[in-house]
Amino acid sequence: MSSPSRLTPEIAAGFARIALGHVTRPWPYKLDQVLTSEADLAEPRRLHPIFFGSFDWHSCVHGYWLLAAVRRRFPDHPVAVEIDARFAEAFTEAAVEGERAVLRRPLSRGFERPYGWAWLLKLQAELTGAPGPWAERLAPLAADFADRFRAHLPLAAYPVRTGVHSSTAFAVALALDYARVAGDQDLEDLLKSKALSWYGQDRDCQAWEPSGEDFLSPALMEAECLRRVLAPGDFRAWFAGFLPRAAAGEPASLFTPASVSDRSDGKIAHLDGLNLSRAWCWRSLAGALDPADPAAGAALAAAELHLEASLPHVAGDYMGEHWLASFALLALTSGEDP
Repeated sequence: MSSPSRLTPEIAAGFARIALGHVTRPWPYKLDQVLTSEADLAEPRRLHPIFFGSFDWHSCVHGYWLLAAVRRRFPDHPVAVEIDARFAEAFTEAAVEGERAVLRRPLSRGFERPYGWAWLLKLQAELTGAPGPWAERLAPLAADFADRFRAHLPLAAYPVRTGVHSSTAFAVALALDYARVAGDQDLEDLLKSKALSWYGQDRDCQAWEPSGEDFLSPALMEAECLRRVLAPGDFRAWFAGFLPRAAAGEPASLFTPASVSDRSDGKIAHLDGLNLSRAWCWRSLAGALDPADPAAGAALAAAELHLEASLPHVAGDYMGEHWLASFALLALTSGEDP
């Protein structure tokens, strides 16, 4: 696959068909559950009647988000018919209640926190306003996860500054998209307040990354989170203090794509996701900076380098293929969404 600057119908359809091929693929599958007795043992499809494919629950959720995003952008493409059929089979009232039942099980408080929570809300935001009853069907499950954010954030005294699933910056960024689409002002205010308390005073980021299993940049994800929280002028001032040498391409680690040594290793393959998510963040951040700021040009150049490094590897080994297209879509559509 080449490295275009924006999404085309052909590339979008290719991403969608990748997702259609794995959201219902039952094996291999990695469960996220705490067993309290033998009664908790069940096949993934019994536990998760919607999100039983794509290797794990959260990847299946954002596989469906990808399908919904492609469906919205290219409603007349033939792949949209395939997506509609998949949604009709997946998003039934009974299946949604099955997914909700998992959340009510003992010791499920930490289930998919916060990454899966955020992607489920991002999926709901994408479905809202789309043709069909899908947003209405999924709304009770989305409300459950919104309530989990409401309960958890006041207890989270500290952020999780990581490049993997536990990243609080990533979770807040996606949850904000949902809160705004849903018109949930209380949740939006809570997310913004927490993000500012965690990150608002950060200065001169050293960016000691990547770690060997990152698929998110702790530094850039924090900046992307605050871009969604702060007014444009306030964000530019914050960014200038957070990455004061960005115009010079420093810290160099943020401007240099990660090398992926073994794409059959699921954790090492995370680094392709890092390159794609950095491209997403750099493009988004560049759009928020003053066009005359040299940092904006440096950000765009870095985005292109990161895309070139990993966009050709979205399809291939299943360890990456079951999830990378979602991050490629984020990168190629950066600037279109919140």
